[in-house]
Amino acid sequence: MEINQEKLKEILQEQRGEYQKYIGTISEDFQSQIKLIAESAEGMQKQLSAIRDMIARNTEDIAIIKTHIQFIKQELKHKIDRDEFEALEKRVLILERKR
Repeated sequence: MEINQEKLKEILQEQRGEYQKYIGTISEDFQSQIKLIAESAEGMQKQLSAIRDMIARNTEDIAIIKTHIQFIKQELKHKIDRDEFEALEKRVLILERKR
């Protein structure tokens, strides 16, 4: 089989058409994969934003809790513990008996 210039053009045009279809299919698949990645990134961005908001609220709550704990610690410094209270009760009983 002899290939002349016309036959060669015909073969090349046929192969070019097949190649363009193949590249088109690959391009469509690539674009759909990119679209999936973009949608996934958008979802992760929303989750990240929600997590940032939650952390900001937790930070505020922790600051309030710290303030409350400091207040409680200050109040506890002014109180006596159980052993001291029992000792005072005994002293009061002894004093009451002496009267």
